[in-house]
Amino acid sequence: MMIQSAIDFNFNVHSLDPDPNAPCKDIATTFTVGKLTDYEAVYAFGQDKDLITIEIENVNTEALKQLEKEGKKVYPQPRVIELIQNKLVQKQFYEDNGIPTSPFKATADKAAVMAENDFLPFVNKLETGGYDGRGVELIRSEADLENAFDAPGFVEKLVDFEKEISVIVARNEQGETKTFPTVEMVFHPVHNLVEYLFSPAQISDEIEQKAQAIAHKVIEKLDMVGLLAIEMFVTRDGEVLVNEMAPRTHNSGHQSIEGNVTSQFEQHLRAILNLPLGATDNVIPSAMVNLLGEDGFTGNAIYEGMAMLLATDGVHVHLYGKKITKPFRKMGHVTIADHDVARLKEKAKFVKAQLKIKAKLWPR
Repeated sequence: MMIQSAIDFNFNVHSLDPDPNAPCKDIATTFTVGKLTDYEAVYAFGQDKDLITIEIENVNTEALKQLEKEGKKVYPQPRVIELIQNKLVQKQFYEDNGIPTSPFKATADKAAVMAENDFLPFVNKLETGGYDGRGVELIRSEADLENAFDAPGFVEKLVDFEKEISVIVARNEQGETKTFPTVEMVFHPVHNLVEYLFSPAQISDEIEQKAQAIAHKVIEKLDMVGLLAIEMFVTRDGEVLVNEMAPRTHNSGHQSIEGNVTSQFEQHLRAILNLPLGATDNVIPSAMVNLLGEDGFTGNAIYEGMAMLLATDGVHVHLYGKKITKPFRKMGHVTIADHDVARLKEKAKFVKAQLKIKAKLWPR
C-alpha cells in the first residue's frame, strides 16, 4: 500500500523482504530477498539507497545505525525503532516523559511474574519479539499465572477501559506535525488483533483533545521523523492512557485510504521526504474490517462471499496478495464508507459475517 501511494509521486521504491513471494515483489522497482533482522542483509540493501524506511519494526537496527553514520537518511531514526522494539524501554519512556500510561513492574522470568500476585490483575508482556498480538498474556487470577512468560518482560496493571482508541501522528524533518482524527478499535477477544475500526471515534471533545495532545507530545519527545501510531485506552473515569506505539504505517490507519483527505501511506512518504504534510480531515465516516484467515484452514486462499460484499454500497476491498491463508493470518482489509454512522456499523458486521477466507486442500 505504501508503494501504491509512492507510484502517484513517481518515486522508486526498492523492497527487502524475507519472503520470495512477498506481495510487494511485483510492484517494487526492485525486490531483494533477505532477512530483515540480519545485519549483512540490511546493510548491503541500504548501500545504494537515498532514503531507508520500514514497514515493520522487527528489523536490524545496528545495520540501520551504520547506514545512518555513513550519511544515509533513515526514517524513522534507528534509535526510535530500537526504543520501540523493547516494550519495557517503551514503558519507561512514557514514565520518564510524563506521558500517562498504566503502572508497571519489570520481571526477569516466569518466577518473577508469579511473585507479583499482589499486583493482579495484570498483563504480562515480553520485552522484545512481540507484535500483532504476540508476546502478550492476560493474567486475571492466580490460576492464570502458569501462563506467564519465562523470559524478560514486565507486568502492567490491567486497565478498566471503556474504549480502545488510536491516533496516528506524522512529523517531518522541519518539525511540522499533524495528527489524524482519533479512531476507535474493537479487538478480537482471543487473538488480540483489531477486528473492527471506526473513524471518527465516538468520544467526547474532551477525550479527543487529550488524545491529540498526547500524540503530539509523544512524537516530539521522541524527536522522530516519520509516521507514528499510538494506541490508547479511554478509562471509565475519563482518563486517556497510552498502551503501545508503532513507528510505521499501522492497521489503525488503513481506512484513511478512502476515509481521509490524505492517506497514512502518503503522509508517511511526505514526512520522511520532508515535504509539507497533507490535510488529515475525515472525508466521510468510515469503518475497517480486518480480513483474517478462518480458523482450521491452511493452504491456498479461497474468498467466499466476495460478490455479496462488492454489491454493497461504500465497500472497498484491499487484498494483500498473500496466496497462503492460515488461521487468523491478516489477508487484507475492507473499508466501508457511509455518512450514516449506524448504517456504517451494520455494514461492518455484515462484512465480517459474509466474507470467509478458507483454503483449498494442500495437494498430495
